[in-house]
Amino acid sequence: MGLATKLKIYISDFFTKGHQRTVEAKKNIAASLFIKGISIAINLALVPLTINYVNPTQYGIWLTLSSIVAWFSFFDIGFGHGLRNRFAEAKATGNFEKARIYVSTTYAVLTLIFSLVWVFFFVGNYWIDWTKILNTPPKMALELSTLAIIVFSFFCIQIVLKTINTIIIADQRPAKAAFFDMLGQLISLIIIYILTKKTQGSLIYLGLSFGLAPVLILITSSIWLFSTKYKYFRPSFKYFQFAAISDIIKLGSKFFLIQISVIVIYQMNNLLIAHIGNPEDVTAYNIANKYLGTVVMIFSIIMTPFWSSFTEAFAKKDIAWMKSTKLRLNTISYYGIIGVIIFASISKFIYKLWIGDTVTIPISLTFYVSIFTILQILIWLNTPILNGIGKIKIQIISYSLAVFFHIPLSLLLGSKIGIGGVIISSSIFYVTIIYLTSRQVRLILDGNAKGIWNQ
Repeated sequence: MGLATKLKIYISDFFTKGHQRTVEAKKNIAASLFIKGISIAINLALVPLTINYVNPTQYGIWLTLSSIVAWFSFFDIGFGHGLRNRFAEAKATGNFEKARIYVSTTYAVLTLIFSLVWVFFFVGNYWIDWTKILNTPPKMALELSTLAIIVFSFFCIQIVLKTINTIIIADQRPAKAAFFDMLGQLISLIIIYILTKKTQGSLIYLGLSFGLAPVLILITSSIWLFSTKYKYFRPSFKYFQFAAISDIIKLGSKFFLIQISVIVIYQMNNLLIAHIGNPEDVTAYNIANKYLGTVVMIFSIIMTPFWSSFTEAFAKKDIAWMKSTKLRLNTISYYGIIGVIIFASISKFIYKLWIGDTVTIPISLTFYVSIFTILQILIWLNTPILNGIGKIKIQIISYSLAVFFHIPLSLLLGSKIGIGGVIISSSIFYVTIIYLTSRQVRLILDGNAKGIWNQ
């Protein structure tokens, strides 16, 4: 038997043998890795292209404003994550009508919420001085105000339309959701490339480019999927139920609290760095974060299918599968950590090759970001299990405390050691969260969780 034949048999066995839940996860991971590989390439190409279209300072302004707008995602009150678990549970138990009720109710509530949020933002934007918030010259006031409306409008539309991605992921097909995201990024890349050839650098055009493309893809994919594969789950006012709101929000509100905390810890870093340093420091931080974050992205691709798989397994009391899967994921995480170390060690060469001399990224910044990146990998080991089974009270408490102390600690450390203090502050809280969630997972899988550890 030749090597090629043996390899073919091995690959076939890898994707066809084992528990059906695991087999589906393997197929989605393989497809997602391929798709995300393209996404990573697109993102890497977007950074120098965007910086050259505007400039490092304007790019930093864009990143900071986008981060601020992203904070408003907490207005979904956890409906996205709540739907993910409820849809997976209903589908696992064969209750398709209940699943459609959850889908229809989520679309209706999110549309209402973000329509109202958009109106309030539109009115309030008139009174907001973005030049002070973003630490920019006063002459940019009108441009930034217009940009804020553009970015926020597309953001609100995307929040509602991304419900289709939640359904796809809950159906244990994250590769398909990743494919639609990749298409949106690809179209943005093409548009920005055309802009570099046809126009002068403009933050307004940049906002339109990044906002319009994903919205068009989400509209198209929603129409297609709800007309074919997910026809039975197509949203309809007929299936809207007030009782379903309570059912989704009971779980979703818990995710909501965690979501707010993550946004503050992660997205607030851009604003804190802009104030401790300047917009160019935000650009340097995001380049380092995007580069090292590719390892986290790969690891998250592997972990994403298991959220809904753990939901299904726990609903069917398949603890043995959960334990064996957790052990395999532990091993994979070690490779992720090694990957971060390798990426950090060759970062100077990669930065030079990637963005040239347009932005200077200190070695110390890469070091701080690499530590934080490793901690993100370790957090990913526990959260899909706990989120999938809805045992997240420990996370709520941990993240809430982190939010309370993150800003003052960042400002304190920032005054001593510069922008690295912001990343160190985030890392300190992540270490605490990793310890607590690891212990909770161990207790739950061993059947020894009691009190708060089982909530």
